[in-house]
Amino acid sequence: MCRALKVLCVAEDADALAALKRAAGAAEWELAPGATSEEEALAQIESERPHVLVVLGSFEGLVARALERRPEMRVVADRELGGATVVVDSIEDVRAAVLGMPRHGGAVR
Repeated sequence: MCRALKVLCVAEDADALAALKRAAGAAEWELAPGATSEEEALAQIESERPHVLVVLGSFEGLVARALERRPEMRVVADRELGGATVVVDSIEDVRAAVLGMPRHGGAVR
């Protein structure tokens, strides 16, 4: 069975989450509902089984716990967090990072 790529966005508040979901959205994949807390995110990791976790904010504990549950999950973050697959410089870089494409002007870290 083929399953569409699913992306879970996590941000520190509802406004930041809405902006992140707009930046991360694409016709090629499905967005999970999204979360503003570690507990919400972990519950959605279990129920939605995302392929990619996009984290905007200081959620280092979440990344570690998420990867314990789904070690194959790609993690895109806006800062250096242990376990992050890709660190983006701006929210505009999120969509390309979800697919692992290099940012304009250089390779993805």
